[in-house]
This record gives sequence, C-alpha cells and structure tokens, in this order.
Amino acid sequence: MASDDFLYGVAIVSSVAVGLLFRKVKGEEVRRILSTCLGLILLISLCGPHSLHLVITVIGNCWILSSPQLRHSKQFHVASFIWNFGYLVVFRTVHLLGIPAPSPITNAAQLFLTLRMIGLACDVYDSCMLKESVKPAGEQVQDEELEKKQLQLKYTFTDPSIKEIVCFSFCYLGTLTGPFFKFHVYRDWLRQTNFDSIPLQQPLIAKTKHLPAIAATFLVTSYFFSIKYVETDEYNENPFWFRLFYMVPMFLIFRTRLYTAWLLSECMCITAGFGAYPTVSVPKCGSGPTDFKKLEQAHQEMGLEYDFETIHNIDIYGCELAPTTKQGLRSWNMTVQYWLATYVHRRVPPALKAYRVSITMTVSAFWHGIHPGYYLSFLTVPPILMAEEAMIAAFRKDASPTQQEIFDWGCWFFKMRGFDYNCMGFLLLKFSSTLNYWRSIYFAGHVVTALFLLIGTLGKMLKPRRSKTE
Repeated sequence: MASDDFLYGVAIVSSVAVGLLFRKVKGEEVRRILSTCLGLILLISLCGPHSLHLVITVIGNCWILSSPQLRHSKQFHVASFIWNFGYLVVFRTVHLLGIPAPSPITNAAQLFLTLRMIGLACDVYDSCMLKESVKPAGEQVQDEELEKKQLQLKYTFTDPSIKEIVCFSFCYLGTLTGPFFKFHVYRDWLRQTNFDSIPLQQPLIAKTKHLPAIAATFLVTSYFFSIKYVETDEYNENPFWFRLFYMVPMFLIFRTRLYTAWLLSECMCITAGFGAYPTVSVPKCGSGPTDFKKLEQAHQEMGLEYDFETIHNIDIYGCELAPTTKQGLRSWNMTVQYWLATYVHRRVPPALKAYRVSITMTVSAFWHGIHPGYYLSFLTVPPILMAEEAMIAAFRKDASPTQQEIFDWGCWFFKMRGFDYNCMGFLLLKFSSTLNYWRSIYFAGHVVTALFLLIGTLGKMLKPRRSKTE
C-alpha cells in the first residue's frame, strides 16, 4: 500500500497541474462548484470515512454563523473558536472510544479547516463592527479615515450564506498544505475575469527553482539520519558532541520536507491564478490588499503588475539567514503566523497583554497537536525571545557597524541552534522522549538561553546611558 507521504505528494502535485484548468473556467458559480467538488473528491479519496470529521466541523460552523442568538450577542466568533478547538480535542481522542484514529492526511486537512473556520467567523464579526462604524451609503464623505473604511467594507465585507461557507470550506486550494487565506480572497478569485493578465511562468519558476536542491537535501539527509535512532540504546553510547550535533540534521530534514510542501502549495495557487492582486494595492500574506484606494484605482487601469504576496507562505532566505529568532519565525509558515497574530495575539484581552506571546504559543502548540513535545518546544520560545532582546539591547544597540555585523552572525548561529533544539520536541512528540534527548545534551538550549538572558540583563543595567543631547 502506498505511504501517506506518497499519496500526499501525488495530491499536491496533481493540484498544481489542475490549477491550470481554473484559469480557463468561466463564471463565478461554475468555478465555485468545480473547486468544491474537486476538494471533496480529494478529501474523500485520501481521508476515506475520516472525512466525516471535516463535515461535522463545517456543520457546526454553519450553525454558529447562522444562529440568531449568537448573531445578536455578537459572540459567534468566540463560539466558533471554542467549537473548532473543542472539536480538535474530540478529533484527537476518538481512538480512546474505540473509533479508529484519523490518518495523518486527515489531521492536516482538519488543521487547515480549523484555521479557515475561525478566521471566517472573526472576519464576519469584524465586518459587522466595521459596517456599524461607517455612515450609510449616499452620505458625503468628508473624512479620509471614513473613506478608507468604506473602501475596506466594499472589498472585504464578509457575511457568506451557508452554501458559500460550505464551498469555501471544501475548496481544494490550501486544503492539505495551506496557505491560509480569507474568505474575500477566495471570493475575489471566483469573480476574477482577467486571468490572461495574471502572470504564470515567471512566479512559477521563482517558486520551483529551489525545489530540486531542497528535495535532494531532504533525500540525502534522511537516508543517513533518522529520529528513531535517538531512542535507541546505541545512540546513548555516542559521545556528547555527536548527541549535540544530531539535532542539526534532524531539523534540516524537518524543514526541507516542509519547504517542499509549502512551495508546492504556493505553486498550486499560482497556476490557478489564486491570490493575485495588483502590486500597487500592497498585498500582504494571508490578508490580501491593504491599500484599498489604490485597488479601487487599479480597476480602471490597464497593464497592471500583479503579484502573489497574498499566498506567500514561506521565505526560505528569511528562515535560513535571518539573524534573529523573531525574524526567522516570521519567515516560517507565514500565513499561519498571520492567522496567529490576527486572530489570537491581537485579540488577547488587555488584562492579559503581558502574556500575549505565551498564550499565542500555547494556542499554536494546541493547534499542532496534543503531544507534550509541542508544548515543551513552543513554551521554550518566549524565554529565547526575551534573551535575544536582552542581548540586542545590551550589545548591539549603539554598537559600531562592524560590531553589529559580528553580533548578527553570532545571533544567527544561536538562532539556528535554538530551532534545532526545539525541533526535537516536534519530532519526538512524547514528554519522556523529548526530555531524554534534552537531558542527553544536558539541556544545552535551556542553559544557554538562561545565560544569555542573565548576561543581556546585566549588560543593559551596566551599559552607560546616553544623554538626551547625544
């Protein structure tokens, strides 16, 4: 029987090829039904009876968004968050009730459906709030901020029917790999009429040119190294330097595998012309256009330049070469990062503002799974960010260009080692397995983080303060 990885790869590559068909399909309704049918065929073929979990999730969201009581109380976005993350608990524990555990492919589909559904509910809520703050149509606009809101309402207003929710939920784009996108981006694609103006060859080459090297690196490295080796008695007999080194190829395998999936997911959108907007509208990943005035003007112009920044999900150069952990995180799985920032981090109540990062990391860990390794890794990130900020304030700020360059290279080295260290929790998953590995290298990541936090804090305290005249 074919492995999940093989089926997963075939599905993604096939979806990239199918995208070319959608550039030729005419009509919003035809494109909506066809993309939904394709998504359902894909899910039923790969997930089998487990796809029932996805159907239950969508039914629950349809009820929440159509409930008069929840609409009146304006708490439907909170209800959607509770429903989707609550169902993730059921989804991950059905095996305890004697029901077969969902396959890894179904798990991937469930994760991205969760993002779509919560994002949709929050966007409907935001649209309702925005509509209430804007004057009725026909009134003279005198305020620039009001004009901006009216244009935003025109292009992003979200309040879909049940049929539209179902079609959006099962659209084949991004079903298994992401990227996350908003409902209005999906709607714009359905209504797109000028696919001939949207580039294909150049952005596709830009995304695929790295794939051969990435795939080769993954195949070679995974041939020589395996995460299973870490839990063998033979591994523990190796010297400390080898045990410390082993996390480096493990993270290399981990990220090259994901790079391949994410690049192909972007290619899937590019071939379908999905997420393409005029460059002048300043599209941002996950959200779409941000300059609605320029977008309004662009509809009246010819020969526009388009880009696919809306579905930009991975910045490999940023992941590999960014000097800080914060920059590296922002370059990784970017549309999911956008989702976490928009629907979790920014919505944390003011009373819990000091804990925003920890809350966001906890939600991210729970979204990934209930394995303790995720939590051990994600909750190690906030101390790393604190230590990094302390060191930057103490030794990089106000330093000479040469000193800053040296600092940046050192910071980059330790950033990558931090990712290596935390990656082991993602791969080993179990509490005991993760702690056993970290113990085998004497919790080096935690120790170095604590030392940097201490050194950085003392460095800031002892650093001479510059006068206001300086």
